[in-house]
Amino acid sequence: MNDHAPLLSVRDLHKSYPSAGGDLVVLNSVNLSLSRGVAMALMGPSGCGKSTLLNIIGALDTPTSGAVSVDGQDPFSLDRRALARFRNHKIGYVFQDHHLLPQCTALENVLAPTLAFRDNPDRSDRARELLQRVGLAARMDHRPAEMSGGERQRVALARALINEPRLLLADEPTGSLDRRAGDQIAELLRELTAADGVAMIVVTHSAMLAGAFAKCYELRDGALTTSGAAA
Repeated sequence: MNDHAPLLSVRDLHKSYPSAGGDLVVLNSVNLSLSRGVAMALMGPSGCGKSTLLNIIGALDTPTSGAVSVDGQDPFSLDRRALARFRNHKIGYVFQDHHLLPQCTALENVLAPTLAFRDNPDRSDRARELLQRVGLAARMDHRPAEMSGGERQRVALARALINEPRLLLADEPTGSLDRRAGDQIAELLRELTAADGVAMIVVTHSAMLAGAFAKCYELRDGALTTSGAAA
């Protein structure tokens, strides 16, 4: 792929749902591009479609029309198995709720995405390295119930990065944390994505968190505009 081409390209994206009163338009001609190593925040009122946009970019949902390209590929042109592999290798996800497996240790949770395909390489060393980088070297054998909310979210971040994705999508990653833990996760997001050259989109209601990123956009009435929240 051309090194100067954007890692993420969203062109004229529309998403609507049928309803009794006519189509409910959620996204209306959204255009966006993001380069490697660049992090952006996405803000907007509740119910405006932020998570819908993130899910389409992450190929968890389909657009009504428009085009999405991630690392030079159109995920919606792939068959089911190829799409699953694409999501597993190209995209990392961090959600407000960590979604860790309660019966598994921190190390086992980080390694979980590597088990999706038999030909995935052994990433045990990388999993341990990631847990060290997020400050959990001493917690690798602990289960989620034995960790704080901030620690669980750190495990979720390490898990999102285990397969060396090109794009990281974080939906309210600090929303359920207290201020101190939230600030720590925000700092880790910036540090890890910059170090690994990962492009990142963070959906947040926090103007303070949004202001920490180079780009900030606001989604309102289905349209994407530049926000003044970013520094």
